[in-house]
Amino acid sequence: MGKDNNMNYDEAIKKIELIVKELEQAEALSMDVYQAKAQEAKDLLDFCQGQIAAMEKEILTQS
Repeated sequence: MGKDNNMNYDEAIKKIELIVKELEQAEALSMDVYQAKAQEAKDLLDFCQGQIAAMEKEILTQS
């Protein structure tokens, strides 16, 4: 994901949705383009999972 270190969860979700929409609308993509988009989506999903895990940890430590 490297480009935007200030990204938040909502921005990441919007980017994932955009990637999915692009993939759904594309009639034919080269394997390189598909792989790059899939990797970007995976990185964004990993970021979102990390955000959720951090929030869960914070909630549990406050209990």
